Amino acid sequence: MLLSMKKSIAFLLVFFLVLRSVNLHAQDSTLRWSNDKAWQWYNQHPWYCGFNYIPAYAINYTAMWDKTSFDPAAIDKELALAETSGMNVLRAVLQYAVYENDPAYFLKTLDRFAAICDKHHIKFVPSLFDDCAFGINHDPKIGKQPEPLKGWYAWAWSPSPGHSMVTDSTTYPKLEKYVKAVIGRFKNDQRILFWDLYNEPTNGGLGSATFPLLKKVIAWARTVNPDQPLSIDVFDNNPRLNAIIYAASDIITFHNYGNKEILQKQINELKQHNRPVICTEWMNRPWASTVGNNLPVFYKEKIGCMLWGLVNGKTQTDLPWGHRPGDPAQAVWQHDLYHGDFIPYNTNEIDSLKKYIQQSTVKQ
Repeated sequence: MLLSMKKSIAFLLVFFLVLRSVNLHAQDSTLRWSNDKAWQWYNQHPWYCGFNYIPAYAINYTAMWDKTSFDPAAIDKELALAETSGMNVLRAVLQYAVYENDPAYFLKTLDRFAAICDKHHIKFVPSLFDDCAFGINHDPKIGKQPEPLKGWYAWAWSPSPGHSMVTDSTTYPKLEKYVKAVIGRFKNDQRILFWDLYNEPTNGGLGSATFPLLKKVIAWARTVNPDQPLSIDVFDNNPRLNAIIYAASDIITFHNYGNKEILQKQINELKQHNRPVICTEWMNRPWASTVGNNLPVFYKEKIGCMLWGLVNGKTQTDLPWGHRPGDPAQAVWQHDLYHGDFIPYNTNEIDSLKKYIQQSTVKQ
């Protein structure tokens, strides 16, 4: 009898310890990575230098992913160009509206895109949502997209999921399915470098109206617990927004379109968080955010970086922000490395990218 009781107690003790371990693991999966885990991840990778990507054929990210216009052959050619330039990472915004129309198609298309990236030795950073709006549309529509309006920067840009859904909490269950489906599908996929959960939340005039959705997106992503780190880009000096971002991000990501002194100042500030730092948007030539000026800073600090963008096309991002038809022409391009015919805008920029990325590879 005594032996039987001892066995029962031993069994219950083991059961309790196993249950406690499972519960602790479940709790840990909802928490931000520790500093040590973030650095362990970062130190396993080379220095990443790349670009924000939207194909030249796409006037917005809806057109990039939509059934009516997704063009893997064109993407393959452009990413081959990026590979010859030495770049090894890209970031692209996804479009919820395309997922909602056909989830199976969308996930398959993401897989095809990731395969093209991998073919060209380029890591993929997906951005699940985006509040930016540069034209008159604040909600995306699937299907054939408008043609460019000459002289209007990013005329038909399409936020994701669109401002109407951002401010309508009754749509959140749909968005939760999207977040969990996309991250869940690729949570162990080595082609994905990290998850950029939300590009520039509050931008496009939404302000703090984005906060409720932003907090939900963070919580939904944490429950999936992917192998890759989660992050949201610091792009503004809004202390309330940045408090949410810092508390949620495994690694610190940021946008900076200033000159090298402004860039260095922000890097010094962000390094105080004692986490890996990556710049997910930069390069504005008229503001002196250039390859010649700023790339050496990123290289010296070993801060990963992704400039905007690759091949100039329908978004007309050679124009300055806010440019409208009839405005005076600008002497230099704001963004983009190549003309539509794949001729470099400035061959010195391409040479510098190749040089610094090659130097980084040699030092590994």
